[in-house]
Amino acid sequence: MKRPPPARNDTDLSLSPAMEDYLKSIFRLEERHQRVTTQALAERLAVAPASVTSMVKRLAERGLLTHERYRGVGLTEAGRRVAQEMIRHHRLLELYLTQALGFDQDQVHAEAERLEHFISEQFEERIDQILGRPTCDPHGSPIPSRPGQAPAAPHMALTATELFLPLSVLQSPPELQEIGIKPGVVAVMLGKPQGAKVHLRVGEREHLIDPALCQQVIVQRALPAIRE
Repeated sequence: MKRPPPARNDTDLSLSPAMEDYLKSIFRLEERHQRVTTQALAERLAVAPASVTSMVKRLAERGLLTHERYRGVGLTEAGRRVAQEMIRHHRLLELYLTQALGFDQDQVHAEAERLEHFISEQFEERIDQILGRPTCDPHGSPIPSRPGQAPAAPHMALTATELFLPLSVLQSPPELQEIGIKPGVVAVMLGKPQGAKVHLRVGEREHLIDPALCQQVIVQRALPAIRE
């Protein structure tokens, strides 16, 4: 069955999911301060270098990237907007799938990869609103803001929050992830006495955590439970 076309603001570009994946991959390579070569793109996307060369030419013709011999590939401003939009869709979807639909953290990447090309801007806005304007996905990666949108309120360390609030864990150290305090779970701080361990509840379990470790736990207000 033929899939519907992407529901995006700049539909006049008529970009395919493959084109959007190229732009997103270039953006992520640039984030790492790498020189983006056709070989680097071929390795990241697991395609033949000849396929990369053909796609780069098509995207350059649309004004979405530049390509100079020996200097590599770079995004134009228009290409960067598309890439950031796809990354925003992807990371919002990952967070929504974990918090609202109960997906495990290791399942959400593939699901978000499939969905990111086809959600409308209205749907994206609704997810963002329901999630409380989050700044990070379940893995702790930043969610880009929409063009013209004020940055979301910053997330905070667990120890900087109030007691008895449901908090979504965005980032935590490996020691705490081993006992279930990991990105995607909802935690409630029950007590933080001066000079003593922090009393934390996650699901049905309660923990006493060293304050130094709690300072490494990054949280934001949790998504309210969705009722059927």
